[in-house]
Amino acid sequence: MSVATKSRVPTARLVAEAALARVFDDDAFASAALEAELVRAPQLDARERALATELCYGTLRVLPWLEAKLDKHAKKSVTKQRPRVRASLAIASYQICFLDRIPPYAAVNEAVVAIRAASDARVAGFANAILRKVAASVSPERPSLTLALRASVPPWLGRALERSIGKEGRDQMIDLGASSPPLGLVVPHAEERNAILERLRAVAPPEAVLEPGQVSPLAIVARGAGRIDELLPGESVSIQEEGSQLVALALGAKAGERVLDACAGRGHKTRLLGFRVGAGGTVDAADLHPFKLDRIATPSGGPSSTTYAVDWTAGSGDVPAGYDAVLVDAPCSGSGTLRRRPDLLLRRSETGLAELQALQRAILERASSHVRVGGRLVYAVCSVLREEAEDVLAAAALDAHGFRPAPFASDEARAIFGDATMGRLLPHVHGTDGYFLASFVRTAP
Repeated sequence: MSVATKSRVPTARLVAEAALARVFDDDAFASAALEAELVRAPQLDARERALATELCYGTLRVLPWLEAKLDKHAKKSVTKQRPRVRASLAIASYQICFLDRIPPYAAVNEAVVAIRAASDARVAGFANAILRKVAASVSPERPSLTLALRASVPPWLGRALERSIGKEGRDQMIDLGASSPPLGLVVPHAEERNAILERLRAVAPPEAVLEPGQVSPLAIVARGAGRIDELLPGESVSIQEEGSQLVALALGAKAGERVLDACAGRGHKTRLLGFRVGAGGTVDAADLHPFKLDRIATPSGGPSSTTYAVDWTAGSGDVPAGYDAVLVDAPCSGSGTLRRRPDLLLRRSETGLAELQALQRAILERASSHVRVGGRLVYAVCSVLREEAEDVLAAAALDAHGFRPAPFASDEARAIFGDATMGRLLPHVHGTDGYFLASFVRTAP
């Protein structure tokens, strides 16, 4: 139930609680749920919006650890409580354990008031009792957020991360959850970035940090800047995570080329590819979901484009052959985005990983057939797991379809990977989300 329907004065805590309850009750994505609740509470200032975001995402990042701690003081698991009550208990526990600026007694009282309003006096009394026990258990020394983060990663995922990037890499990547990731912005052309960056700095709040990206020459990374669309209305700047930008740039799209974005989603990479091929080129977009394709916007004065709703596992639909370059940014576990999307930990399973692997192979094999001889193919996932990376490539056996591994065709990707034909972007190394990328050239039909 949203904040608006409870007829209570919205606060950062109530906004976070409502968003988290929707994640529990409706299986909603946290980003969409939180944004919807923030829209319903326009009176919150920038500081309160930031706190709501921290409470929502911070709680999700260590939710298994928090609920294990709550369960020690409850007769039945808190996961059995109503979504609103469960959300309130988890947020209060996060405040008690990890937010120094919020006194434990205040966190307990706020939660009890919220739970009484959402349920009844009996449940509020239960919440009061177990939250006071949680507060007592962390006094005088608060627990380690790092240890809580590591304990909250499912064992299967921890093992998969260790196999893929090593034990040290796994721990470093998980530990980054102690801080929120920056907001990524993309500008149309690299030569415009410095000027746009200065204009942003001139209108951003004093506490905002705005810097050029490190792996994409089109990227600006922002912290504490608020709503960018309100800072520079009408500016040709859009939101796109920096690693996602490099995935599109890695294709090496050139002016006048005919390109296919085979898993376009809402078209962030499609738009960037459009800037690269220019008005004389073509960027087509394909996706399983037509409603996503309807939202794709090509640059003004940019290339011609056609969208195709297609299930690559069943066939190619109306997608034509003979593209100069094809990007397959396949659906995946999102393991590289856990710091940004911690609710994925509630959705993924080891069984689901095997299903994703089969899906990725099917999409790669079918979409790759649309590359012309001499053309390029890039396979990418926003995951760092071998199961979705090297293992998929081995199963797809692209060499049997006329492909050979080749160094990336773009200067931006070569600056990161050199002459390697595949590689990973890692949050703790590159400052981006985590990705795997592999480059191929088709040498035979």
